[in-house]
Amino acid sequence: MSKYRVIAAVAVLCFSILVPLTATGQTAKASGHWVSAWSAAVHAPLPFADIQASPVLENQTVRMVARPTIAGTRMRIRFSNAYGTAALRIGAAHVALAGSGAGIVAASDHPLTFGGKPSIAIPPGAPVLSDPVELKFEPFAEVAVSLYLPDKVPASSVHFWAQHDTYLSGPGDFTSESEIPNATIKSSWYWLSDIEVWAPTEIAATVAFGDSITDGVGAKQGEYGDWPDLLAGRLAKQSGLPAMPVLNEGIGGNRILRDGAGVSALARFDRDVLAQPGVVNLIVLEGINDLGFPHMKLRPAAGGPPPDNNLFADQAVTAEDLIAGLRQLIDRAHQHGIRIFGATLTPFEGADYYSAEGETIRQAVNHWIRTSGAFDGVFDFDAAIRDPDHPTELLARYDSGDRLHPSVAGFKAMAAAIDLSILRGVKTAPVKK
Repeated sequence: MSKYRVIAAVAVLCFSILVPLTATGQTAKASGHWVSAWSAAVHAPLPFADIQASPVLENQTVRMVARPTIAGTRMRIRFSNAYGTAALRIGAAHVALAGSGAGIVAASDHPLTFGGKPSIAIPPGAPVLSDPVELKFEPFAEVAVSLYLPDKVPASSVHFWAQHDTYLSGPGDFTSESEIPNATIKSSWYWLSDIEVWAPTEIAATVAFGDSITDGVGAKQGEYGDWPDLLAGRLAKQSGLPAMPVLNEGIGGNRILRDGAGVSALARFDRDVLAQPGVVNLIVLEGINDLGFPHMKLRPAAGGPPPDNNLFADQAVTAEDLIAGLRQLIDRAHQHGIRIFGATLTPFEGADYYSAEGETIRQAVNHWIRTSGAFDGVFDFDAAIRDPDHPTELLARYDSGDRLHPSVAGFKAMAAAIDLSILRGVKTAPVKK
């Protein structure tokens, strides 16, 4: 056979292999895609003296409960060792429908694997995805994720304000057990960052990106009264339309420009927004902590004197600083084809860190959000929950009690202020002058 015939034969062989592979990839893409159905922004343990310390675990099981806002039959779990300084060894991991308390629905229990293996070591700073597992669940069904940690390890990558209790076992692997006896209860998630669902291509997600007001501080844990969950409930009631999961990427104490509770919004944006599969919308409510932290009245440690000074006192910002930070988020979202909506900063007069200077900046930033046209649309949370007679304050029934965080009624008003047709892409958000 001549060299030209050999080349032709090889080309035909390669084409015959390539076409089925390409067709298979196109078919798989057409039949569905991975979408994040639940998410939490991980951060390092909080440094504040009056916050509960993260546990150090050894030969223990941690069982965490999360609530995807859409249904599914196939899922995979993302774990994160983002803030670990050493490899995190997961000895075993399981997922099941949650039962009552620390229990699970035993018949629904499935072991998780990683590349076909039941255990894995996650390098420091890295995430890992489990292999897909078949598990049928309905919208807003609680899912329990259990990890067995054989080595001594500090809980270095956490989400402090979990929306449900977390359960820690005594010594042993309880990942497949229907109950964890005498479990210790914590109010944080550890290393758990995403639940992803294989979904039809028309299903896409909305990210709620913010601080404690997005995280749900002011609502009772376990009752899902935060505004992102309430928004998800509104979307789910729209009959005849594709499901749209809402991902809560709020961190209590977060800021746009500087680290605090969690790294800054600018620093975590890629991981908490751009890396989420299936995202089409982003709602940003950030900046109130940038205004407040420099004026914070610090609390003493338990049994000790108050701190000598405010560590954030030299971190004052201007309206121009915050607007520049928001423009960065807008540009980075648009670069990845994500529509980004600006939410106006809510009133905070009476809060521990309120100042007249901060209020002036809040008004200037809100004016820019409403009128600049920089966002793809605007949701006016400020107008939704302020006191019309005292617009620098929350309306009394929308105040959780600290003059900063809304009550559940306030969160409902915020969720109601979001025009669902805008999130669906049916119409453009009006711009206020």
